[in-house]
Amino acid sequence: MPTLRITPTIAIDESELDERFVQASGPGGQNVNKVATAVQLRFDVARTSALSEPVKQRLRTLAGRRLSADGMLVIDARRFRTQERNRADARERLIALIRRAATPAAKRIPTKPTLAGKRRRLDEKKLRSATKRTRAKPPAED
Repeated sequence: MPTLRITPTIAIDESELDERFVQASGPGGQNVNKVATAVQLRFDVARTSALSEPVKQRLRTLAGRRLSADGMLVIDARRFRTQERNRADARERLIALIRRAATPAAKRIPTKPTLAGKRRRLDEKKLRSATKRTRAKPPAED
């Protein structure tokens, strides 16, 4: 069976992909109302065994509104006039999305401000305070 290679460790079997061809809006010349050139690529994220659970979770987050309630990822490709180019575009977009989900986000290491940075901040606050003090109305004398 043909497979779609995502990363060296991730490959999706082509049988897990469902492609539907629909009529596209936009440019197409005389063929626009006759040929179904737009591609809807469907991939069942919830039931696939090709992805680990952490990758599935990140993919659900990245997919956003392209993910249906039952866990089906739908990629709509209608950028080109030919069915073959739209098909390749949909697959490339799926590969890019899964690759982004396969790389975990870098963990943030909290840092502390330096002593010089703290001093600079306090000096700036003093300057700002002094500037505002000069703008204040003088106290009323009774």
